[in-house]
Amino acid sequence: MASEFKKKMFWRAVVAEFLAMILFIFISIGSALGFNFPVSVNGTSATQDNVKVSLAFGLSIATMAQSVGHISGAHLNPAVTLGLLLSCQISIFKALMYILAQCLGAVVATAILSGVTSSLPHNSLGLNALAKGINAGQGLGIEIIATLQLVLCVLATTDRRRNDVSGSAPLAIGLSVALGHLLAIDYTGCGINPARSFGSALIANNFENHWIFWVGPIIGGAAAALIYDFILAPRSSDLTDRVKVWTSGQVEEYDLEGDDMNSRVEMKPK
Repeated sequence: MASEFKKKMFWRAVVAEFLAMILFIFISIGSALGFNFPVSVNGTSATQDNVKVSLAFGLSIATMAQSVGHISGAHLNPAVTLGLLLSCQISIFKALMYILAQCLGAVVATAILSGVTSSLPHNSLGLNALAKGINAGQGLGIEIIATLQLVLCVLATTDRRRNDVSGSAPLAIGLSVALGHLLAIDYTGCGINPARSFGSALIANNFENHWIFWVGPIIGGAAAALIYDFILAPRSSDLTDRVKVWTSGQVEEYDLEGDDMNSRVEMKPK
């Protein structure tokens, strides 16, 4: 933990998560709020386009992953961070700092959106909520499945042992995010990201059923890591190696030619 704490690249990674989260939340939730502005065509009010919102979330994640993936890994989601922690690819300290940065970034972005969209009546600020006819158990199940497929995609596309991955990993992950939204928007508003849900709930001061949007993604992310690491593609590392990563991180993540701003940073899946 002490070794990571002293490294400039570690703190750059934390700041990258914070800034990328602000952009991601502002763009994606902003696209969802856009349909709420009083627009009328031939007397017909606009309705939310789920495809538009899903693509906005997916493409913004892909863009941020391409922008800061070589710095922080572009987790931008506590469920993804948890999955990578259980997969022994990051330390516990780094995971905690990432989750804190993600939550703070989501709150800042949602607060900015609150000011930009202050003229909206009944502004929900992208608050996740259960649809009519969906109970807490059903909503929890939707969140678990939608998050599981996302974290499974992240683990598979960033697996360093693979040499068969072609195309863009950020785009693949972005499409997975879009897929989750296409599934879950109509049921829960699609959380699959506790930090994103927390930002809206805090600024809107509405925590009704908020636990679902933490417990569901946490279960889904943990399940994806366990399924991938122990069933689909078992890792050979023993307990000692895992504990070393959890306490000290992966040394190669910060194995740079120099620890200054001009150092070349290789994009390594986290």
